[in-house]
Amino acid sequence: MKHTLAIIAICGFCVAARADESASAKSSAKEVKSVLDFEVKTIDGETVKLDKYRGDVCLIVNVASQCGLTDGNYKALEPLYKKYHDQGFRVLAFPANNFGAQEPGTNDEIKKFCTNKYNVTFDLFDKVSVKGDDICPLYDYLTHHPDKEIAGDVLWNFQKYLVDREGNVIAKFDPRTSPNDEKLVAELAKALAEPKPETKDADK
Repeated sequence: MKHTLAIIAICGFCVAARADESASAKSSAKEVKSVLDFEVKTIDGETVKLDKYRGDVCLIVNVASQCGLTDGNYKALEPLYKKYHDQGFRVLAFPANNFGAQEPGTNDEIKKFCTNKYNVTFDLFDKVSVKGDDICPLYDYLTHHPDKEIAGDVLWNFQKYLVDREGNVIAKFDPRTSPNDEKLVAELAKALAEPKPETKDADK
């Protein structure tokens, strides 16, 4: 009888522990309000908080070096970045090898490819996974976004998410949408016309 009571007590403790873990996970998920709540690593391995981009309008893109969309996107992303940079526009590029194994290189190889071939000056980040069991936290948030227009799987390389000055995802564009697409540029211009938040650090 004592053994039975002990087993019941242990099982009860395990169930309670799992419930606490589940509640904790839900609580953590609720704390994520925007992309600015995440930490990521740069392509050089430095950990940065995306909150550093508060006050900027960002275009988040999963990139690849050996895709049929590579040339057109890189040739358009860099000029777009330079054109609107002074207004607070940033491109955040996340290499990913999820589609056709078209980003097989190391971070150093990817950086060299981007800078040597396309003279990329926008921000490059550590190679991540944008789908599947090993999906990175940022893309897990994007693909499970509360806005149904934003949520959904990343379809291929060069899917694009436009983020406003407060870190809110305001538009999603499929991989075949060029950075020069009229609708994308119009949405970008509209977001850039919004005032910077007062909480933006003065030394940013």
